[in-house]
Amino acid sequence: MGDMTVWLAPVLLLLFLPGSFDIRGPKVMRGPERGSLTVRCRYGQGWKTHRKWWCRGVDWASCKILVITTGSEQEVKRDRVSIRDDQRNLTFTVTMEELRRDDEDTYWCGIERTGTDPGFQVKVTIDPAPTTVSAMSTAPVTPEETRVSPTVTSHHSESRSLLSSVHFLLLLFLEVPLLLTMLSAVLWVNRPQRSSWGTQSQLGHENQ
Repeated sequence: MGDMTVWLAPVLLLLFLPGSFDIRGPKVMRGPERGSLTVRCRYGQGWKTHRKWWCRGVDWASCKILVITTGSEQEVKRDRVSIRDDQRNLTFTVTMEELRRDDEDTYWCGIERTGTDPGFQVKVTIDPAPTTVSAMSTAPVTPEETRVSPTVTSHHSESRSLLSSVHFLLLLFLEVPLLLTMLSAVLWVNRPQRSSWGTQSQLGHENQ
């Protein structure tokens, strides 16, 4: 009798655990951040018209129900979570959209009934979205680009040299003749002049 009690204990424990034989689903689900994931849970024939739900939280007794069916196959949506019951295939589907990192948690597929609801635990993992780093690309400097600056400098140097030559020629052809004219005028004014007395004296000597 003692051996039979030891053997029956695990069986009875399984019978009282939520979702032992009533509902099944995936143990782990993964979804991308900002994407969506779909969870399909199967149930037994006797639960066809019962309401199905999807709740969140590690503790089965206090998990928060996010969405629940109406007992029909009509889809029900609340916020970013929707649920739909396919009674022909004994399956209900839960879809979570616009996934966020904080959506990663423990969830439950469950069936509403009198007494303890059967349920199945599902671990949901959210993969972070790839980060796009916008790097500024610097184009390599080609030899042609390197030679541009010296070429421009050379053109400027030639222009300055040409302007200097033109200025020198203007000075040569305009200012030098002017200086020569002024010098000639000064020499003309300062030339030695004979006095009238000297002229008359010279004439007197010639007459004698």
